[in-house]
Amino acid sequence: MMIAIFTLSVFVAALVVPLFFRKKNNLAHWLIALLPFGITIYFASLLPRAAAGNPETFSIPWAAEFGASFSFRADGLSLIFAMLISGIGALVVIYAGGYLEKNPNIGRFYAWLFFFMGAMLGVALSDNLLLLFIFWELTSFSSFMLIGFEHEKENARASALQALLVTGSGGLAMLAGIILLGQMSGTMEISALLSNGTAVQSHPLFLPALILILLGAFTKSAQFPFHYWLPNAMTAPTPVSAYLHSATMVKAGIYLLARLNPVLGGNDIWMYTVGGVGLITMLVGSYLALSQTDLKRLLAYSTLGALGTLTMLIGLGTPLALKAAVVLFLGHALYKGALFLVAGALDHETGTRDVTQLGGLFRALPITATAAGITALSMAGLPPLFGFIAKEVVYETGLEFNYWLMAAILFMGLSTVFVAGVVGVAPFFGEQTKTPRKPHEAPFSMWLGPALLTALSLLAGLFPSVVGGLMVGPAVSSAAGEAVNVKLVLWHGINTAFLLSLGTVIAGIGLFAIRKPLRIILQKIEWKWGPAYFYTAALDGLNALARMQTRFLQSGTLRYYLIIIILCVTVGGWYGLERIANLSFIPEHVSIATVEFYEFIIAGLILISALAAVLSPSRLGAIAALGGAGTGVALIFLMYGAPDLAITQFAIESLTVILFVLAFYHLPKFNQFSSKRSRGRDAVIALFAGGVMTALVLVAVEVEISKSISTFFVEKSLAEAYGRNIVNVILVDFRGMDTMGEITVLAIAGIGVYALLKFRKGQGREQ
Repeated sequence: MMIAIFTLSVFVAALVVPLFFRKKNNLAHWLIALLPFGITIYFASLLPRAAAGNPETFSIPWAAEFGASFSFRADGLSLIFAMLISGIGALVVIYAGGYLEKNPNIGRFYAWLFFFMGAMLGVALSDNLLLLFIFWELTSFSSFMLIGFEHEKENARASALQALLVTGSGGLAMLAGIILLGQMSGTMEISALLSNGTAVQSHPLFLPALILILLGAFTKSAQFPFHYWLPNAMTAPTPVSAYLHSATMVKAGIYLLARLNPVLGGNDIWMYTVGGVGLITMLVGSYLALSQTDLKRLLAYSTLGALGTLTMLIGLGTPLALKAAVVLFLGHALYKGALFLVAGALDHETGTRDVTQLGGLFRALPITATAAGITALSMAGLPPLFGFIAKEVVYETGLEFNYWLMAAILFMGLSTVFVAGVVGVAPFFGEQTKTPRKPHEAPFSMWLGPALLTALSLLAGLFPSVVGGLMVGPAVSSAAGEAVNVKLVLWHGINTAFLLSLGTVIAGIGLFAIRKPLRIILQKIEWKWGPAYFYTAALDGLNALARMQTRFLQSGTLRYYLIIIILCVTVGGWYGLERIANLSFIPEHVSIATVEFYEFIIAGLILISALAAVLSPSRLGAIAALGGAGTGVALIFLMYGAPDLAITQFAIESLTVILFVLAFYHLPKFNQFSSKRSRGRDAVIALFAGGVMTALVLVAVEVEISKSISTFFVEKSLAEAYGRNIVNVILVDFRGMDTMGEITVLAIAGIGVYALLKFRKGQGREQ
């Protein structure tokens, strides 16, 4: 019960927190940070239960016919993700108070930040696939608002739209995969689904479902070829980048892969697809990071490398690989979140994020520099920090497979050391450079986050057995679908993994030393025909197509609107008739010999009235002709035993004629604006539409719903429509759309007449 309450409380907070910032309040961000901080403590209290194999659960039915329920489950994997969301979220809330202190829209920012936090907690804790999807899409929507927070900037709007289009498209694909998965397994409950992997993988729909779900995960976690949206999202304020793009949103796809690994993994398709895409993303992100000069883009590309590594490890799927994935998942969130906050502090205090313009800032920002330096050591994989343990386990996994994989991992490690040096060391040491603003230490709220995350990385490195027993072990067991014994130690001795780790540190330092000429070389060989180019081309093409069809379909001429609508309806009707009736429209029992002479007269009256309405040279004549046609229809109703309908039709026709006369009386006389050719075209379209509608009526005559429609109404009114007054039930339920249409037509006509009369009055006053 408490899981659901804490998750939903964040959404409630999203509605309330803007009230704290209506007036300037230096303590507001500290007060609202108490909620995510308290949620973190609550989740931490659940760790022993998860480690003992007794996770906290909650479920209430929602839409049982669709398999949807409000189900939450806090097992080891959910808790480690939820604690990162709420814990780092609390630090970001505090940090944003200093970073956006003078921003007039800070209340709106916090509203969307809490909304996003609640959505991410929902993703982490949902035990129902449909519920998870709802929260998943809420993260896409709220991240769109956060990335585009500074909406007055064109690049912010473009980046937000790009992130929404890419992740939203993947989300729609994932929904289709979820539906297939539910049909294959017979359940939408994740905990029940995970024990049904054999049946799911043997199902004929397994491959389509797998591909669709992977599309959702790959787009959300910025895997190649969808990786381009993540660096572009760095236009967002730094608190957003630190929270969404290092620790939470981009890892939602990683979480989904780990969560569904027991049911979808353990086969060659999974290993080569997930592992292969992860491997390519790892290499692409690690390579592109080497040429960047903007601090946030540098960290973003480095994050791509880490996300690719996590995906690759989950694709490999061995217990050691899953252990490495969870350890790196945790370690990366600690050091990358801290470095993003450091990058924001540097930008905030110096006015630039360009690493070529930053140097010698240690004296001006000693606390920030210390936190950045220690965090950089963790990222580079040096003891006794937790990043060292993560790096060692990843290297051990590479050695478990083959030399090619190990070589790719070594390149990733080398790039990671390089980025750690550029972000955590270079801005603070060496010759001091001139910056747009005079540098000084960031406010307490802005260096607290990096300092605490650095301290946590140090504590986790010094006490790895506690982290392994309470957090890593249960998470690995959840991802593996079976109990896995995890043991984390800081020092394994001098072994192959350690020597390789030491080698990448030395090589990374060497690359760092030649970073300036290296950037020049890499920027010259930059390849412009990447996925981002094709995204831009596709979006431009889509916009061009939209403009073209808008010019064609929205010409501003009522005649063309009616032509398009009539043709679409009638062509679709013709296609359907051709399939179901094989063009045999005339029922067998219909014969002209059975038609009475007065029926011919009424039919002739209707036809003549219709032609007169079309050909009449005056509006009043056309209105009178329409009234004649309506009267003929009313007579048909009267002849075939529907006096109530006939009376209604007479009343409607009389009222309509009066309204039309009042509306059109003061309009100018008819003028011929159309050519003979266009009128001929309109006549052909009208005859075609009339013929199709006639065929539809004749086919409908053959469809016998009930022997007597009266008997049908009597039998169904109370049983299915729950009404004892049969006439009311017919009008409201059986003919509800028809009745609503009649009311709507009359309402529109009345509004039109009223507007014309008001216009006429106003015109008279002006004269």
